[in-house]
Amino acid sequence: MKNIRLLPGILLIAMLIIGCAGMSTGERTVAGGAIGAGAGAGVAALAGGNAWVGAGIGAGAGALTGYLTSK
Repeated sequence: MKNIRLLPGILLIAMLIIGCAGMSTGERTVAGGAIGAGAGAGVAALAGGNAWVGAGIGAGAGALTGYLTSK
């Protein structure tokens, strides 16, 4: 039953990764930062931390990942 609950999240991540396939370096960096900020804020809020700090850390990590994967 747990595997069925994970399926929508796995599919969403796969669609986001596939959707970035034809982007330039700048576009991937911005998209990675935006996705990272949203994910970081969500995780921080669920964990009881500061959502703004989570968004900042997630944005930095997402932008860096987007930049590094575009090469």
